[in-house]
Amino acid sequence: MSIGFVLMILGGAALYFMKPDERTAFLKKAVATIRQGIRASLEATPDDPFEELLRARTAKPLVTPLLAALNVIVFVLMLLGGALGDTQGLIDWGGNMATHTTNGEWWRLIGSTFVHGSLFHLVATLAGLVPLGVILERALGRAAFAGIYVASGMVASVVALWTTDPTAVSVGASGAVFGVYGLLLASLAWYFKNKPEEKIAIPAITLKRLGVASAFFVLYSLGNDSLGAAPEFAGLAVGFAGGLVVARNVSREKAGARSTGLAVAAATVIAVACGFPLQGITDVRPDLVKLAALEERTAGEYDAAVVKYRGGTLTEDALIKMIDRTIIPELRAVREHLAGLHGVPSDQAPLVAAASEYCQLREQSWRRRAEGLHKLNSKVLRQADEEERAALRAFEKFRPST
Repeated sequence: MSIGFVLMILGGAALYFMKPDERTAFLKKAVATIRQGIRASLEATPDDPFEELLRARTAKPLVTPLLAALNVIVFVLMLLGGALGDTQGLIDWGGNMATHTTNGEWWRLIGSTFVHGSLFHLVATLAGLVPLGVILERALGRAAFAGIYVASGMVASVVALWTTDPTAVSVGASGAVFGVYGLLLASLAWYFKNKPEEKIAIPAITLKRLGVASAFFVLYSLGNDSLGAAPEFAGLAVGFAGGLVVARNVSREKAGARSTGLAVAAATVIAVACGFPLQGITDVRPDLVKLAALEERTAGEYDAAVVKYRGGTLTEDALIKMIDRTIIPELRAVREHLAGLHGVPSDQAPLVAAASEYCQLREQSWRRRAEGLHKLNSKVLRQADEEERAALRAFEKFRPST
């Protein structure tokens, strides 16, 4: 374990226990340090042919510093707002969650790439993005770099919807950053294939920075489950495929607008095609919580009414009307709602089936009870008790744990 990594761990622990004003001051220093790191990535030795090549194509990077700044700003705002370490906080800030994203909040496919769950998560993203990003952006052009980054992040987010639990929240830019590494691989492939006459070596200090930062980013990302390995490799594949289109002439010139548009359009079509079947995913857990509350409430109200009935303060007709006009209609409405649900996740389908069975049996038991009370028939009332027990057995199959 390197000294730098140990310092990051200690810094993260210190950040957690800091007071709000101390934390603000620390974050300001962190932002200043990041800015210095970006400047260091742009430093070049005099008469460096590699720097001259990059300067001739793109004088200064704008997209990479902007992306880094946005990631830091969102993290700081989340930290000051107490959203870190809180699932609902991640969702509120744009976390990618199937039951939200597929119900009209498709902006989360991109928004989630700016949300990070911890300081280490953010540092890993910046380590993977900045040193390589400032080079590729200048070599291929701002539009090509930005297009591949966004396209890779978008496709990675869609893959996360397919490969994670529908109620899980995925955050982070690792899919987009892996897309940048895919772009690098494609650029190198074209460079060596075209065999330029004038070869320009990358300075050793630049390679060292890239190697250390890339190793930290890759190891952290593969060991962290904020996004998942499948989405990250999907981002890598999109970056590589897009790079084969935009970096064809990387040894001679920047990427053209036509090739950039083609690559981004193709990735967008892939994301739409993969995301379309997922639209309308439903999280049934809130409905099951409401149904459990309905059972407890109606059973309690009925038991209280029976006490009044036995005490002579409530008539038999009033007791029957309570069942026919209040309890049964509420159960029927829930049963019809469950029958009309679409996009239920496969792991929640058995819960919905059990809830539907419960509603049917419970409604039947209440009808039988009303009939027994009306006819004063003990045999019918016993049948109602048996049907109620069957309904409650189905109830236990989906009853929420809390």
